[in-house]
Amino acid sequence: MRTLNLGILAHVDAGKTSLTERLLHAAGVIDELGSVDDGSTRTDTLALERQRGITIKSAVVSFPIDDVTVNLIDTPGHPDFIAEVERVLAVLDGAVLVVSAVEGVQPQTRVLTRALRRLGIPLLVFLNKVDRGGARPAALLADLERRLDLRPQPMGSVRDAGTRTASFAPGEPGLADLLAVRSDAVLAAFVEDGVVAAARLRAELAAQTARSWVHPVYAGSAITGTGVPELMTGIRDLLPAAGGDPEAPPSGTVFKVERGPAGERLAYVRMFDGTLAVRDRVSLRDADAKITGIGVFADGALTSRAAVPAGRIAVVRGLSEVRIGDTVGRARPGARRHFAPPSLETVVVPDRPGQAGALHAALTELAEQDPLINLRRDDVRDETSVSLYGEVQKEVIQATLADEYDLAVTFRESTTICVERVVGSGEAHELKHEAPFLATVGLRVEPGSVDSGVVFRLGVELGSMPPAFFAAVEETVHEVLGAGPHGWRVVDCVVTMTHSGYYARQSHAHGTFDKSMSSTAGDFRNLTPLVLMAALRQARTAVHEPVHHFRLELPADLLGAVLPVLAKHRALPTDTATAGAVAIVEGDIPAARVHALETRLPSLTRGEGVLESAFDHYGAAPCPWPERPRTDHNPLDRREYLLHVQRRV
Repeated sequence: MRTLNLGILAHVDAGKTSLTERLLHAAGVIDELGSVDDGSTRTDTLALERQRGITIKSAVVSFPIDDVTVNLIDTPGHPDFIAEVERVLAVLDGAVLVVSAVEGVQPQTRVLTRALRRLGIPLLVFLNKVDRGGARPAALLADLERRLDLRPQPMGSVRDAGTRTASFAPGEPGLADLLAVRSDAVLAAFVEDGVVAAARLRAELAAQTARSWVHPVYAGSAITGTGVPELMTGIRDLLPAAGGDPEAPPSGTVFKVERGPAGERLAYVRMFDGTLAVRDRVSLRDADAKITGIGVFADGALTSRAAVPAGRIAVVRGLSEVRIGDTVGRARPGARRHFAPPSLETVVVPDRPGQAGALHAALTELAEQDPLINLRRDDVRDETSVSLYGEVQKEVIQATLADEYDLAVTFRESTTICVERVVGSGEAHELKHEAPFLATVGLRVEPGSVDSGVVFRLGVELGSMPPAFFAAVEETVHEVLGAGPHGWRVVDCVVTMTHSGYYARQSHAHGTFDKSMSSTAGDFRNLTPLVLMAALRQARTAVHEPVHHFRLELPADLLGAVLPVLAKHRALPTDTATAGAVAIVEGDIPAARVHALETRLPSLTRGEGVLESAFDHYGAAPCPWPERPRTDHNPLDRREYLLHVQRRV
């Protein structure tokens, strides 16, 4: 049988979890449909998911469509959980994009579609809720092309849209014309015979869908089941099956990590090549790990198997140090991140005294399951900060800590996460006979290009010191740049080591090695922060805040009243257009002001304004620049730093 790893993606409340239930029911995997409202769906297993009626964690379930085994991954639709979607995209062969026929194209729909198109993932579109009042499936075809940049091909038409008796009638109007744009063979057949055989059209449609040139559109209702059989046929015939060579060396990607009943880590692995078997030893981040158990998804259940071949998804046991994003076995090019980094940060405080350590340990475990929940430990204030996508994520973390770790916590007010960029060039050095440590370190800092990251270079001969000392300097540079002069992470810069020197291993007569007169890696780790901060202070850094690109649709007669409000929220319109009674404004707005603008819009636009925004870049923050409290020993203050470090040494 062929295997297809399929993602279901949509804006929140578009009905993707209900569609998942309907697909499982139609395939005979479940006997009774679950309900999102009742909290009885197969894929929403968390208590908070059932309580709120939203998907928080991705879930995998398998079902057959004739000769195809579909591993279906239900993903969250709420933007606060976009990181969960991001890691799923790396393992998909195809996707179904669910769009509500009532609400139409929504902000998250655009974000997801852009990511799918960028990755070249083939997709089908399912217009859901055609049985609801206000459904407009026919009109949405133009929106799919105009707002999502898709090439939609309707696979039928809806009769009695907006009523409980709505139905989907299969048909492929204009298919030959659409396919002929990219197929000379179809065009030639059409010119010669005036008609193209249905089998040939179907084969060409599958080929162009696999290349993301065409996007077949189905319509129906996940609640009533109309249109779902046709969608299943499209999934079977039009989306490409998983590839991979089962005989090649094993290569897989971990896209989800859970904790088992005994606290062990369970790794969800998509196999791209080779075969993994129980008791195999695999390479995992330059270390070996032994597989102790494998579960493969089949017919709606997780079944124990002795091995998992290429193309399949499995739950693997025994990888005690596994993390999301790890490559199991042979390395393959990793999927690039296509969603915005978290832009909010908050301090988590335990309600009961003396639980700061337990809280940090619990948050560390949660960060293992969601690597974009970055932790920042402040030992000075005994506090832990987490980075987030939105306020809903706070509630999820709070409920998880209470239910799974018996920790009651409070969140302080969220703040925006900024970055620092190097403005000019700065250089500093300290010599071993003058420095407070037995090391010579000289560093030059210069700005790098946008998105280039931190680049460390050697401006001295590689053989001038032992490799361990160079490694200590490089590792410390990356650590120290986590908090620049204003406390924010320093990004996109080039650090060059300009001076080096050390004292060789020495000892007293007939004695053993004496580190008080010989350089160690610790000397370089302790001296590097002082030199790097001196160079940064000379080069100067500027604070940049996250900026969203926004698109606002509103009644044209209210445009004059809304523009001044946009200015008050520091939004900078870059393009304004009107089409009849509708005005469209596009531009940039600081991420910190998006929520306030969203709150104002309903009253400003008679409830008709629709705002879409997504992270675009970091822009210069207004003065005075926001400062972030330091969590290190403050190498900006030489006396304070040496007091802490030398005492510890």
